[in-house]
Amino acid sequence: MSATPIRVLSLIPPMTQLNTPYPSTAYLTGFLRAQGVPAFQADLALALVLRIFTADGLQAVRTHALRLPEAQRSPSVQAFLAQFAQYASTIGPVVRFLQGHDSTLAHRLAARGLVPEGPRFVALDAHPDDGVGDPLAWAFGALGVQDKARHIATLFLNDLADVLRDAVDPRFEFVRYAESLASSQASFDPLATALAAPPTLLDGWLQDLTLQAVAEHQPDLVLLSVPFPGSVYGALRMAQAIRAAHPAIRIGLGGGYVNTELRTLAEPRLFDFIDFVTLDAGERPLLALLAHLQGQRSAQRLVRTFVRQDGAVKYVHWPEPDVPFEDVGTPTWDGLATDRYLSLLDMLNPMHRLWSDGRWNKLTVAHGCYWKKCSFCDVGLDYIGRFETATAQTLADRIERIVEETGQTGFHFVDEAAPPKSLKALADELLRRELRISWWGNIRFEKTFTPALADLLAESGCIAMSGGLEVASDRLLALMKKGVSVEQVARVTKGFADAGVLVHAYLMYGFPSQTVQDTVDALEYVRQLFENGCIHSGFFHRFTCTVHSPVGKDPAAYGITLVAPPAGTFAHNDIGFVDPTPMPAGVDHDALGIGLKRAIYNYMHGLCVEDDVRRWFEHLPMKVPKPTVKRGWMARQLGL
Repeated sequence: MSATPIRVLSLIPPMTQLNTPYPSTAYLTGFLRAQGVPAFQADLALALVLRIFTADGLQAVRTHALRLPEAQRSPSVQAFLAQFAQYASTIGPVVRFLQGHDSTLAHRLAARGLVPEGPRFVALDAHPDDGVGDPLAWAFGALGVQDKARHIATLFLNDLADVLRDAVDPRFEFVRYAESLASSQASFDPLATALAAPPTLLDGWLQDLTLQAVAEHQPDLVLLSVPFPGSVYGALRMAQAIRAAHPAIRIGLGGGYVNTELRTLAEPRLFDFIDFVTLDAGERPLLALLAHLQGQRSAQRLVRTFVRQDGAVKYVHWPEPDVPFEDVGTPTWDGLATDRYLSLLDMLNPMHRLWSDGRWNKLTVAHGCYWKKCSFCDVGLDYIGRFETATAQTLADRIERIVEETGQTGFHFVDEAAPPKSLKALADELLRRELRISWWGNIRFEKTFTPALADLLAESGCIAMSGGLEVASDRLLALMKKGVSVEQVARVTKGFADAGVLVHAYLMYGFPSQTVQDTVDALEYVRQLFENGCIHSGFFHRFTCTVHSPVGKDPAAYGITLVAPPAGTFAHNDIGFVDPTPMPAGVDHDALGIGLKRAIYNYMHGLCVEDDVRRWFEHLPMKVPKPTVKRGWMARQLGL
């Protein structure tokens, strides 16, 4: 007689993206159902936000805000209380508009008279005026009513998020909720203290939503997917509620945060909240865990799983091959309220807009990275190091089934770096089947992406590509083992831009041995990329050293010394370092970063592109060196 099937409920904790479901539960639910497992899913990040942003939710927030002494009320709280009636009456229509259910409201929103305007709106009037009295016309033009309205509505929600942080829970953020409690925290103490405290208003709502989901699906096993540090606190509050109300339900923890930060986990207190922690791709560990819970497999034969035994954390790994990428099946969004997500327009950055605006079906072209050499990346971990592909036919089959299920033809390929060979084959298959989709993803700007291939990908539906230029310096790109040069990046990005594809460059500063001269030269290269129409969007990130990267594993090879991390039994990922590269007095990478970010913001809007890049560093207490890169260099390389 076969064992009774284990009912599995996969939950997304707050906070993740609000415009589209995070894909982890969709992948696991689709895979488990293909194995005959009764599997269900719910997004409690979205559910919590929709609970907050109601008239009743705001009334509860107002009650909390009124308890604050007037002297402790921030400008956001003061504006909220003063205009509460308008907030309460407009929150419902604004949410429906952002969900795509009331598009005609755009005209009233865009006119800036419908919703109250708190401190977040002050920045609007700092933008250049177009001369006719509308400071947003420079960004949206005369016809961009829907976009302008979404930006206004997003600022409205951001004002309310500030009120939540200032009046209800100082840890609240839309995507980084209580992140500091978990990010590279060697000690579990901050989380333990927060979880032992009385629940906040938001905690109480989250616990109610959790128990509602459990009551609806009656699971034997709950899986909490934790992609980011900002999801950990919410996940453990959910686990706390389940454990108190349903002690027989087993709880598992997994996801991107676990895979990077908890690989050396030795903290037994975590298991007061959950029963299992699994590493890396979840399919094989889950199959082993389900067999164990059905009594068909001993605890000693779990796969990549932490458990607590006799009061201590034990890592159990019975070596078994992972489920091949070709066989992981098609993700399903059944159970996720895809018509209730919010299409936000926060940053006026064309690529970041794709992240927050619109409901994208997230899919992976290949598992891992085919290059896996970049020295700043976690190349030794499974999500990077195990590279596997699926056939174009398999991928197109998955796309067809997802479109049929969701009714949505937009796809975000979430690969670390999508392989050019796989993308070409998929493009050919999409065109052969006449599958009309829109898609975007991340690549390496390598020479295989010729103008002809860019044209083919655009014809198949590619609307945008992002890739890492990192520090735009051939010396530093070689040190990073990036495998590209600035000239090569220019040629590849120009090919995509000429094919009508939006191009975004991921940029980096603060890499070991980077000098002020390197930074100035890098910005000059970036300026010329914008000037020659190679890229349309970019973003500068501060380099962070991780323990799993080649830099973290062999710091001497990069001329740095690591700072010993604090002793602890919990998270371990980011690590400090000392770079002996001399910098002028009063100058550091963070100070340089201010100028880099100002420059990229202006370049994206076609402003100051012709100016000397040194203007962006005028705040520094030094004379900034002239770029060694000659003006016109990139145009000459491109034959323009």
